[in-house]
Amino acid sequence: MASRHRKPVALTCGDPAGIGPEIAVKAWEQVADTAPFFWIGDPRHLPGSARAARIESPVEAGAAAKHGLPVLPHEFPETATPGIPSAANAQSVIDVITRAVNLAQSGDAAGVCTAPISKKVLVDHAGFSYPGHTEYLAALGGVETSVMMLAAAELKVVPTTIHIPLHAVPEALTSELLVTTLRIVHAALIRDFGVSVPRIAVAGLNPHAGEGGLLGAEDDAIIRPVCEALRLEGMDITDPLPADTMFHTAARQTYDVAVAMYHDQALIPIKTLAFDRGVNVTLGLPFVRTSPDHGTAFNIAGSGKADPTSLIEAIKLAHQMADARAKGTS
Repeated sequence: MASRHRKPVALTCGDPAGIGPEIAVKAWEQVADTAPFFWIGDPRHLPGSARAARIESPVEAGAAAKHGLPVLPHEFPETATPGIPSAANAQSVIDVITRAVNLAQSGDAAGVCTAPISKKVLVDHAGFSYPGHTEYLAALGGVETSVMMLAAAELKVVPTTIHIPLHAVPEALTSELLVTTLRIVHAALIRDFGVSVPRIAVAGLNPHAGEGGLLGAEDDAIIRPVCEALRLEGMDITDPLPADTMFHTAARQTYDVAVAMYHDQALIPIKTLAFDRGVNVTLGLPFVRTSPDHGTAFNIAGSGKADPTSLIEAIKLAHQMADARAKGTS
Protein backbone atom coordinates (compact mmCIF):
# COMPACT_ATOMS: atom_id res chain seq x y z
CA MET A 1 0.00 0.00 0.00
CA ALA A 2 1.46 3.37 -0.98
CA SER A 3 2.27 5.58 1.98
CA ARG A 4 0.16 8.46 0.70
CA HIS A 5 -2.93 6.29 1.15
CA ARG A 6 -2.04 5.32 4.70
CA LYS A 7 -3.25 7.03 7.81
CA PRO A 8 -0.33 7.97 10.03
CA VAL A 9 0.61 6.14 13.22
CA ALA A 10 0.39 8.14 16.44
CA LEU A 11 3.77 8.03 18.23
CA THR A 12 3.69 9.01 21.90
CA CYS A 13 6.59 10.94 23.38
CA GLY A 14 7.14 8.55 26.29
CA ASP A 15 9.18 9.99 29.12
CA PRO A 16 10.66 13.14 27.55
CA ALA A 17 13.78 12.80 29.68
CA GLY A 18 14.53 9.49 27.98
CA ILE A 19 15.60 8.68 24.45
CA GLY A 20 12.06 8.87 23.01
CA PRO A 21 12.35 12.37 21.51
CA GLU A 22 15.68 11.80 19.79
CA ILE A 23 14.80 8.42 18.29
CA ALA A 24 11.52 9.90 17.02
CA VAL A 25 13.53 12.41 14.99
CA LYS A 26 15.88 9.69 13.74
CA ALA A 27 12.91 7.53 12.73
CA TRP A 28 11.37 10.42 10.77
CA GLU A 29 14.64 10.85 8.90
CA GLN A 30 14.52 7.21 7.77
CA VAL A 31 10.88 6.23 7.21
CA ALA A 32 8.83 9.39 6.78
CA ASP A 33 8.13 8.53 3.14
CA THR A 34 7.23 4.88 3.64
CA ALA A 35 5.70 4.62 7.13
CA PRO A 36 4.00 7.93 8.00
CA PHE A 37 3.67 8.87 11.64
CA PHE A 38 3.32 11.91 13.86
CA TRP A 39 4.76 12.59 17.29
CA ILE A 40 2.60 13.73 20.21
CA GLY A 41 4.52 15.75 22.76
CA ASP A 42 5.96 19.09 23.75
CA PRO A 43 8.13 20.49 20.91
CA ARG A 44 10.49 21.92 23.55
CA HIS A 45 11.53 18.35 24.37
CA LEU A 46 12.90 17.55 20.92
CA PRO A 47 16.66 17.82 20.32
CA GLY A 48 17.72 21.39 19.60
CA SER A 49 18.80 20.59 16.07
CA ALA A 50 15.57 18.77 15.20
CA ARG A 51 13.42 19.83 12.28
CA ALA A 52 9.80 19.80 13.45
CA ALA A 53 6.58 20.59 11.61
CA ARG A 54 3.63 21.42 13.84
CA ILE A 55 0.26 20.01 12.84
CA GLU A 56 -3.23 20.55 14.18
CA SER A 57 -4.66 17.23 13.00
CA PRO A 58 -3.25 13.82 12.00
CA VAL A 59 -4.52 14.35 8.46
CA GLU A 60 -1.79 16.98 8.02
CA ALA A 61 1.03 14.59 8.96
CA GLY A 62 1.80 13.35 5.45
CA ALA A 63 2.36 16.79 3.97
CA ALA A 64 4.16 18.05 7.08
CA ALA A 65 6.64 15.17 6.99
CA LYS A 66 8.28 16.73 3.93
CA HIS A 67 9.43 19.62 6.12
CA GLY A 68 10.19 17.96 9.44
CA LEU A 69 8.98 15.55 12.09
CA PRO A 70 5.18 16.04 12.23
CA VAL A 71 4.38 17.17 15.77
CA LEU A 72 0.93 17.31 17.33
CA PRO A 73 1.77 19.64 20.22
CA HIS A 74 0.96 18.64 23.78
CA GLU A 75 2.19 21.15 26.34
CA PHE A 76 4.01 19.82 29.41
CA PRO A 77 4.50 21.75 32.68
CA GLU A 78 8.29 21.67 32.47
CA THR A 79 11.03 21.46 29.90
CA ALA A 80 12.82 18.13 29.99
CA THR A 81 16.38 17.51 31.10
CA PRO A 82 17.82 14.43 29.38
CA GLY A 83 18.43 11.66 31.87
CA ILE A 84 16.52 13.31 34.73
CA PRO A 85 12.79 12.50 34.76
CA SER A 86 10.46 15.21 36.01
CA ALA A 87 7.78 14.63 38.63
CA ALA A 88 5.82 17.57 37.23
CA ASN A 89 5.67 16.00 33.76
CA ALA A 90 4.45 12.57 34.89
CA GLN A 91 0.73 13.18 34.38
CA SER A 92 1.31 14.66 30.95
CA VAL A 93 3.10 11.48 29.87
CA ILE A 94 -0.08 9.56 30.74
CA ASP A 95 -2.28 12.15 29.03
CA VAL A 96 -0.32 11.77 25.78
CA ILE A 97 -0.93 8.01 25.80
CA THR A 98 -4.65 8.61 26.30
CA ARG A 99 -4.71 11.16 23.50
CA ALA A 100 -2.98 8.77 21.09
CA VAL A 101 -5.44 5.99 21.89
CA ASN A 102 -8.38 8.33 21.35
CA LEU A 103 -7.02 9.22 17.90
CA ALA A 104 -6.62 5.55 17.02
CA GLN A 105 -10.08 4.69 18.33
CA SER A 106 -11.63 7.50 16.31
CA GLY A 107 -9.91 6.33 13.13
CA ASP A 108 -7.74 9.44 12.78
CA ALA A 109 -4.59 7.38 13.34
CA ALA A 110 -3.72 3.97 11.94
CA GLY A 111 -2.59 2.82 15.35
CA VAL A 112 -0.50 3.73 18.37
CA CYS A 113 3.25 3.32 18.80
CA THR A 114 4.38 4.10 22.33
CA ALA A 115 7.82 5.39 23.24
CA PRO A 116 9.24 4.07 26.53
CA ILE A 117 7.95 5.31 29.88
CA SER A 118 9.29 5.06 33.39
CA LYS A 119 6.61 3.21 35.32
CA LYS A 120 8.18 4.17 38.64
CA VAL A 121 7.98 7.87 37.81
CA LEU A 122 4.32 7.56 36.85
CA VAL A 123 3.47 5.52 39.94
CA ASP A 124 5.36 7.82 42.31
CA HIS A 125 4.24 11.14 40.87
CA ALA A 126 0.97 10.62 38.97
CA GLY A 127 -0.78 7.87 40.91
CA PHE A 128 -0.47 5.48 37.97
CA SER A 129 -2.18 2.28 39.11
CA TYR A 130 -1.23 -0.07 36.29
CA PRO A 131 1.77 -2.44 36.07
CA GLY A 132 2.70 -0.90 32.73
CA HIS A 133 1.70 0.34 29.31
CA THR A 134 -0.03 -2.90 28.34
CA GLU A 135 -2.51 -2.94 31.20
CA TYR A 136 -3.31 0.76 30.84
CA LEU A 137 -3.95 0.37 27.13
CA ALA A 138 -6.25 -2.57 27.82
CA ALA A 139 -8.24 -0.38 30.21
CA LEU A 140 -8.45 2.41 27.63
CA GLY A 141 -9.57 -0.14 25.03
CA GLY A 142 -12.25 -1.55 27.31
CA VAL A 143 -10.87 -5.09 27.33
CA GLU A 144 -10.26 -7.21 30.40
CA THR A 145 -7.32 -9.15 29.01
CA SER A 146 -4.59 -8.33 26.53
CA VAL A 147 -1.48 -10.26 25.58
CA MET A 148 2.11 -9.16 25.08
CA MET A 149 3.92 -10.38 21.99
CA LEU A 150 7.55 -9.77 21.04
CA ALA A 151 7.92 -9.82 17.28
CA ALA A 152 10.76 -9.86 14.76
CA ALA A 153 11.29 -11.39 11.35
CA GLU A 154 12.95 -14.41 12.93
CA LEU A 155 10.46 -15.10 15.71
CA LYS A 156 7.16 -14.13 17.28
CA VAL A 157 6.86 -15.14 20.92
CA VAL A 158 4.32 -14.60 23.69
CA PRO A 159 4.91 -14.99 27.46
CA THR A 160 1.80 -16.32 29.21
CA THR A 161 2.86 -14.85 32.55
CA ILE A 162 4.87 -11.65 32.45
CA HIS A 163 6.27 -9.48 35.22
CA ILE A 164 6.08 -11.77 38.23
CA PRO A 165 8.79 -13.58 40.21
CA LEU A 166 9.77 -16.96 38.84
CA HIS A 167 8.61 -18.71 42.00
CA ALA A 168 5.09 -17.31 41.44
CA VAL A 169 4.74 -18.66 37.89
CA PRO A 170 3.37 -22.17 38.69
CA GLU A 171 0.53 -20.76 40.78
CA ALA A 172 -0.27 -18.05 38.22
CA LEU A 173 -0.27 -20.50 35.32
CA THR A 174 -3.89 -21.61 35.32
CA SER A 175 -5.90 -23.36 32.62
CA GLU A 176 -8.10 -20.29 32.32
CA LEU A 177 -5.14 -17.96 31.75
CA LEU A 178 -3.57 -20.26 29.19
CA VAL A 179 -6.83 -20.75 27.27
CA THR A 180 -7.45 -16.99 27.17
CA THR A 181 -3.89 -16.28 26.04
CA LEU A 182 -3.94 -18.87 23.28
CA ARG A 183 -7.30 -17.74 21.95
CA ILE A 184 -6.19 -14.11 21.83
CA VAL A 185 -2.95 -15.09 20.07
CA HIS A 186 -4.80 -17.24 17.53
CA ALA A 187 -7.30 -14.49 16.72
CA ALA A 188 -4.58 -11.83 16.49
CA LEU A 189 -2.47 -13.82 14.04
CA ILE A 190 -5.49 -13.96 11.75
CA ARG A 191 -6.64 -10.35 12.20
CA ASP A 192 -3.34 -8.50 12.65
CA PHE A 193 -0.84 -10.62 10.74
CA GLY A 194 -2.97 -12.13 7.97
CA VAL A 195 -2.14 -15.74 8.90
CA SER A 196 -5.16 -17.74 7.75
CA VAL A 197 -4.36 -20.89 9.74
CA PRO A 198 -2.02 -20.01 12.60
CA ARG A 199 0.46 -22.62 13.77
CA ILE A 200 1.10 -22.26 17.49
CA ALA A 201 3.95 -23.93 19.34
CA VAL A 202 3.54 -24.17 23.10
CA ALA A 203 6.49 -24.38 25.46
CA GLY A 204 6.42 -26.59 28.49
CA LEU A 205 6.95 -25.03 31.89
CA ASN A 206 9.46 -27.51 33.25
CA PRO A 207 12.65 -28.99 31.78
CA HIS A 208 11.83 -31.57 29.09
CA ALA A 209 8.18 -30.44 29.35
CA GLY A 210 7.97 -32.23 32.69
CA GLU A 211 9.24 -35.60 31.39
CA GLY A 212 6.00 -37.38 32.22
CA GLY A 213 5.74 -35.80 35.65
CA LEU A 214 9.25 -36.65 36.75
CA LEU A 215 10.35 -32.99 36.51
CA GLY A 216 7.08 -31.31 37.40
CA ALA A 217 3.34 -31.90 37.14
CA GLU A 218 2.17 -28.68 35.47
CA ASP A 219 2.88 -29.73 31.87
CA ASP A 220 0.62 -32.78 32.02
CA ALA A 221 -1.90 -31.40 34.50
CA ILE A 222 -2.48 -27.96 32.97
CA ILE A 223 -0.77 -27.27 29.66
CA ARG A 224 -1.39 -30.52 27.76
CA PRO A 225 -5.16 -30.69 28.49
CA VAL A 226 -5.57 -27.09 27.31
CA CYS A 227 -3.74 -27.82 24.07
CA GLU A 228 -5.81 -30.95 23.48
CA ALA A 229 -9.06 -29.06 24.07
CA LEU A 230 -8.12 -26.24 21.70
CA ARG A 231 -7.13 -28.71 18.99
CA LEU A 232 -10.66 -30.08 19.21
CA GLU A 233 -11.84 -26.53 18.48
CA GLY A 234 -9.78 -26.57 15.29
CA MET A 235 -6.58 -24.82 16.36
CA ASP A 236 -3.24 -25.99 14.96
CA ILE A 237 -1.40 -26.18 18.27
CA THR A 238 1.29 -28.42 19.72
CA ASP A 239 1.39 -30.21 23.03
CA PRO A 240 3.89 -28.70 25.50
CA LEU A 241 7.36 -28.87 23.98
CA PRO A 242 10.77 -28.82 25.68
CA ALA A 243 11.68 -25.13 25.54
CA ASP A 244 15.37 -25.82 24.97
CA THR A 245 14.70 -27.29 21.51
CA MET A 246 12.05 -24.86 20.26
CA PHE A 247 14.06 -21.93 19.06
CA HIS A 248 16.76 -23.20 16.72
CA THR A 249 16.45 -22.33 13.04
CA ALA A 250 14.76 -25.49 11.80
CA ALA A 251 12.28 -25.58 14.68
CA ARG A 252 11.17 -21.99 14.05
CA GLN A 253 10.10 -22.90 10.52
CA THR A 254 7.38 -25.17 11.92
CA TYR A 255 5.28 -22.51 13.67
CA ASP A 256 4.07 -18.92 13.36
CA VAL A 257 4.30 -18.07 17.05
CA ALA A 258 5.75 -19.64 20.17
CA VAL A 259 3.79 -19.30 23.40
CA ALA A 260 6.07 -19.48 26.43
CA MET A 261 5.08 -19.86 30.05
CA TYR A 262 7.10 -17.08 31.66
CA HIS A 263 8.95 -13.86 30.88
CA ASP A 264 12.55 -14.95 30.34
CA GLN A 265 11.57 -18.15 28.54
CA ALA A 266 10.06 -15.90 25.87
CA LEU A 267 12.38 -12.91 25.87
CA ILE A 268 15.77 -14.61 25.93
CA PRO A 269 15.40 -16.23 22.49
CA ILE A 270 14.04 -13.16 20.72
CA LYS A 271 16.59 -10.83 22.28
CA THR A 272 19.31 -13.24 21.25
CA LEU A 273 18.03 -13.41 17.68
CA ALA A 274 16.94 -9.80 17.19
CA PHE A 275 18.19 -7.65 20.03
CA ASP A 276 17.94 -4.32 18.18
CA ARG A 277 14.92 -5.16 16.02
CA GLY A 278 12.37 -6.69 18.36
CA VAL A 279 8.97 -5.02 18.68
CA ASN A 280 6.59 -5.17 21.62
CA VAL A 281 3.01 -5.72 20.38
CA THR A 282 -0.17 -5.74 22.44
CA LEU A 283 -2.66 -8.31 21.16
CA GLY A 284 -6.38 -8.28 21.85
CA LEU A 285 -6.95 -4.51 21.73
CA PRO A 286 -9.56 -2.81 19.53
CA PHE A 287 -6.73 -0.69 18.09
CA VAL A 288 -3.20 -1.44 16.89
CA ARG A 289 -0.43 -0.88 19.42
CA THR A 290 3.29 -1.46 19.07
CA SER A 291 6.34 -0.25 20.95
CA PRO A 292 10.12 -0.51 20.68
CA ASP A 293 11.42 -3.33 22.83
CA HIS A 294 13.64 -1.23 25.10
CA GLY A 295 13.35 1.21 27.95
CA THR A 296 13.88 4.94 28.47
CA ALA A 297 17.70 4.60 28.53
CA PHE A 298 18.09 7.64 30.77
CA ASN A 299 21.83 6.92 30.94
CA ILE A 300 22.36 7.86 27.28
CA ALA A 301 19.48 10.30 26.76
CA GLY A 302 20.57 13.45 24.97
CA SER A 303 23.90 11.98 23.88
CA GLY A 304 22.82 11.18 20.34
CA LYS A 305 23.86 7.54 20.80
CA ALA A 306 20.35 6.05 20.91
CA ASP A 307 19.59 3.52 18.17
CA PRO A 308 16.19 4.08 16.50
CA THR A 309 16.04 0.63 14.86
CA SER A 310 13.50 -0.92 17.23
CA LEU A 311 11.28 2.17 17.02
CA ILE A 312 11.44 2.12 13.23
CA GLU A 313 10.47 -1.55 13.21
CA ALA A 314 7.61 -0.79 15.63
CA ILE A 315 6.21 1.95 13.38
CA LYS A 316 6.50 -0.26 10.31
CA LEU A 317 4.82 -3.17 12.08
CA ALA A 318 1.97 -0.92 13.27
CA HIS A 319 1.30 -0.08 9.62
CA GLN A 320 1.46 -3.73 8.59
CA MET A 321 -1.03 -4.67 11.31
CA ALA A 322 -3.35 -1.81 10.37
CA ASP A 323 -3.18 -2.89 6.73
CA ALA A 324 -4.02 -6.48 7.70
CA ARG A 325 -7.03 -5.32 9.73
CA ALA A 326 -8.23 -3.16 6.87
CA LYS A 327 -7.86 -6.01 4.40
CA GLY A 328 -9.73 -8.35 6.72
CA THR A 329 -12.72 -6.02 6.89
CA SER A 330 -12.80 -5.07 3.20
